[in-house]
Amino acid sequence: MKHIVSVSLDEGTIVKIREILRNNSNSFRNKSHVVEEAVKKLHEKGERG
Repeated sequence: MKHIVSVSLDEGTIVKIREILRNNSNSFRNKSHVVEEAVKKLHEKGERG
């Protein structure tokens, strides 16, 4: 189940997300997908050490 959340991001972060989408359009569906995958990777990294 997906939940809607609200976050505030600075302009630089938004630009980076848009660049990620532009350069990896086959990997990510939208901005939410980029953020979701980033959180997953950050969580995995924290579990490893």
